[in-house]
Amino acid sequence: MNLNLLQQQLQQPNLAPLELWDPPFCGDLPLRIAADGRWWYQGSVIEREALVRLFASVLLCRDQQYFLLTPVEKVRIQVDDAAFVITELASLETDQGPVLQVTTNLQHQMLISAEYPLQLLPQANGQLLPYLQLWRGLTAKFSRNCYYQLAELAQEQAGQLFVYSGGQKFLLGTSASG
Repeated sequence: MNLNLLQQQLQQPNLAPLELWDPPFCGDLPLRIAADGRWWYQGSVIEREALVRLFASVLLCRDQQYFLLTPVEKVRIQVDDAAFVITELASLETDQGPVLQVTTNLQHQMLISAEYPLQLLPQANGQLLPYLQLWRGLTAKFSRNCYYQLAELAQEQAGQLFVYSGGQKFLLGTSASG
């Protein structure tokens, strides 16, 4: 299995051409992405996944602020943690070696690789947790289950834990013994 072909076959987000648009800022919208990945509007959960997918296709993060962008307006929204949650993790073998495939709560699939790298981000309690860097400054956090699956795949080297995917080595943390 070829890594490049696999990435092309995965279900990718249908992203709007935001880089072509420069609308004026129109203020804040009472829209929030909760830490569990659910989207809320004026205190109610948005149940229609098609609507959430539409909003996600025009979402971006600049200077730690989140915006929905259309050709005519730019509105700021609140994101509690990350824009997406990784709900599935699979380990695959390719011609270039092992690769980790993830699926988000909106069914976006991608490979942990140089294009979508794993990074450690600090939490309020000082702990470092893994996130996946995505398009337009967005990130996806690992669900608890996927975090534990990732930890099971980690290899220890000199007191540090790493995972390998897509020909890349990603730091996951330090070992308890290190």
